[in-house]
Amino acid sequence: MTSWKLSTLMNDGPLNSTSPLKRRTMIYYGLADMPIQVANIAVTAYIPNYYGADLGISLATVGAVWLVARLFDGFTDPLIGYLSDRTRTRWGRRRVWMVAAVPIMMLAVYKLFFPDPSVTGTYLLGWMLLLWLGWTMLLIPYYAWAAELSTDYNERSVLTGWRTWIGLAGNVMSKLIPVLALLLFAYGGTREVLLMIGTMMLVFTPVTVFLTVWKVPERNDFVPVSMPVLKGLRIMWSNGPFKRLLAAFFLNYTGASLSTAVVLFYIRGVLGEEEAGIVMLLTFYGVNLCSVPFWVWLSTHIGKHRAWCLGLMIYWVSGFYMLLGEGDFYLMLPITAVTGFAGGCTWVLPNSMKADVIDLDTLKTGENRAAWFFAVWSLAIKIAASVGPWIALTTLTLSGFDPKPGAQNSPEQVLSVRLLFSFAVPVFYTLAAMLAYNYPITAKRHARLRETLERRQARRSAKTITT
Repeated sequence: MTSWKLSTLMNDGPLNSTSPLKRRTMIYYGLADMPIQVANIAVTAYIPNYYGADLGISLATVGAVWLVARLFDGFTDPLIGYLSDRTRTRWGRRRVWMVAAVPIMMLAVYKLFFPDPSVTGTYLLGWMLLLWLGWTMLLIPYYAWAAELSTDYNERSVLTGWRTWIGLAGNVMSKLIPVLALLLFAYGGTREVLLMIGTMMLVFTPVTVFLTVWKVPERNDFVPVSMPVLKGLRIMWSNGPFKRLLAAFFLNYTGASLSTAVVLFYIRGVLGEEEAGIVMLLTFYGVNLCSVPFWVWLSTHIGKHRAWCLGLMIYWVSGFYMLLGEGDFYLMLPITAVTGFAGGCTWVLPNSMKADVIDLDTLKTGENRAAWFFAVWSLAIKIAASVGPWIALTTLTLSGFDPKPGAQNSPEQVLSVRLLFSFAVPVFYTLAAMLAYNYPITAKRHARLRETLERRQARRSAKTITT
């Protein structure tokens, strides 16, 4: 199947290695991305700001907590990937892990989003560790599942497009409600936004995950994983396209997480705004949501990697943030809208490309090790998501920037925030684009790869029938 149009993805065939996916299957699959998307920005942007500025934990301590929590992922991510690939139950090997993740995530969200004012850095670290454990148990099997739902180069982009669009819809809803609360009831601020998003997380998580695992079937035509871990890692390391894709997205995500960690400090310390920060996030993710179909369409014409590179380079428009100052919050929004449009590609295309490199590994090993690959990918993302905030918060600490509301910072301290927020993303994104530009797995090469895999699968099936 090669059609990219979201509106035409209707098919009533059985779920196997070659049939197109039904549109409703894609929609139900995408639902479980909503709690991931809703929590992502809240955890990256609002938790550091609230615990550092409002609850009095130093920015250096908050940055260290993020870094230590990610070291824990260095153990849990490969473990969950390894176990998920080898899980065999009557309900499948991906869904059981997602269901088990729900109560863990809900407990951690409750503790992090509704904290007692007297919390310490130890409290933050403990509940962050539990949140990332639940997040890993949900995300790795869930994203590995996508690589198994479709084998078509362009259909994978459509599938990740649906997942991204639905996840971003939940993200936009989680920003729209606080904006309406601010405009209609003058109820707003960092703490209030956390309370509202936390409440939505407690509702979204069980409902959306349940619908996904109930309505989306898992394939059963995969080769069980039996390869020893060290041998499998050596083969993974020899997968050149995967290493290039991983390095590019690591740089992509490091820049994004650094910018996200700084955005509220920029709005508060540079623009002199506090409560309307959620409006900026709503603008960014609202345009993100609208741009997803365009990036899916463009990728079918110029290739996934070239479309991704184009989106990354558009981010140089964020340099215009340097020109803004006190009282310029609403002048910020047009720049945010442009970067939001470009950002739609980073949610869709790299995730679709991941499935393609897993096919290359399957060709080499004869096994489907999707969760292993997504575990390594997830670990890299989490490291980037901690390195970015650590760089940002450590830099602000060294500059002497005071994040507290109403604090008086010197021009030099404000400049450090300006530079981080304006140029961190385009610099990191340019490096990522340089790695991704000549990415080798094109649509034609992937088609040849899939033909080889399908012939192998046909021979294996014929041999099974004759014996």
